[in-house]
Amino acid sequence: MITIQEKPPIFSTMKTTAPIILFVYNRLLHTQQVIAALKENLLSQDSELYIYADAAKDANALDKVNELRAYLPSVTGFKNLHISLREHNLGVDENVILGVTEIINKHGKAIVLEDDLVTSPWFLKYMNDALDFYENKEEVISIHGYVYPIPQKLKEVFFLKGADCWGWATWKRGWDLFEPDGKILLDKMIARNLQKEFDFDQTATFFKSLEDQANGKSTVWDIRWYAAAFLAGKLTLYPGQSMVANIGHDATGVHCGHSTNFDVVLAQSPISVETETVPDPEAFLAFSDFLKKLSADQTQPAKGILSRSFKKLKENTKKLIKAI
Repeated sequence: MITIQEKPPIFSTMKTTAPIILFVYNRLLHTQQVIAALKENLLSQDSELYIYADAAKDANALDKVNELRAYLPSVTGFKNLHISLREHNLGVDENVILGVTEIINKHGKAIVLEDDLVTSPWFLKYMNDALDFYENKEEVISIHGYVYPIPQKLKEVFFLKGADCWGWATWKRGWDLFEPDGKILLDKMIARNLQKEFDFDQTATFFKSLEDQANGKSTVWDIRWYAAAFLAGKLTLYPGQSMVANIGHDATGVHCGHSTNFDVVLAQSPISVETETVPDPEAFLAFSDFLKKLSADQTQPAKGILSRSFKKLKENTKKLIKAI
């Protein structure tokens, strides 16, 4: 791993900021937008940035991978920059699992992004405030930054059962619950008859995604993260207005096609992270309504692929839906 030391900031706004992990591959323009947005955050100069760059999977990908890698040492604006260049292609799923595990074990907590997730200027404050406030709340497994473009008015922050992965954060105690064996998760889900709730009242296809992963039809990591948290009865905090926008639904990614279904307006002001640590039934229904409409829209050919975060939920059919 290459480490680039920068001058310490003159002012520190928090006692301890969580390290940021960024996973990249071959999308230079997307990565530059992600970095630029992070640098606009109040706490960027107080934050360690760890970048994991996957290796090219074949000769066709080599030029773009090398172009991105050449850019990475020029990144500035963070407390320290650490660059890990994978020697062999791991794929996004193994890259994420290994990278998160490494940094969580080192720092005890982390904020996680991928190369198509642009953040609000208040994203890092939201994440760090929530990580600090809920650190000792065992029922809380993670903090999430993205929320669907839901027409209903949501609370400033709220909890839902499970975990999510479009701009998220957790502690070691949370990530220790991650179960890499999808078959174990699938068997538990079936034994406890939780498929309906897991699929947001049968409006999503998460169970099918878990089944596919367990049966070796996909390698997706995030469905296992969601399922492990869900089965443990853990909660994830969401903002009422999205702190993250996904810019990857432009057919440039491995798992994404064209779609505007997940476009959001980013929050432009800070929010309070304090709320009761119980699942929000109104938010659950709002998510279910959104997913139900989204699923119906997929019958129209122009709609394309769904979600990069649960990239994955219908990877084999190229129709992906994400919702916690």
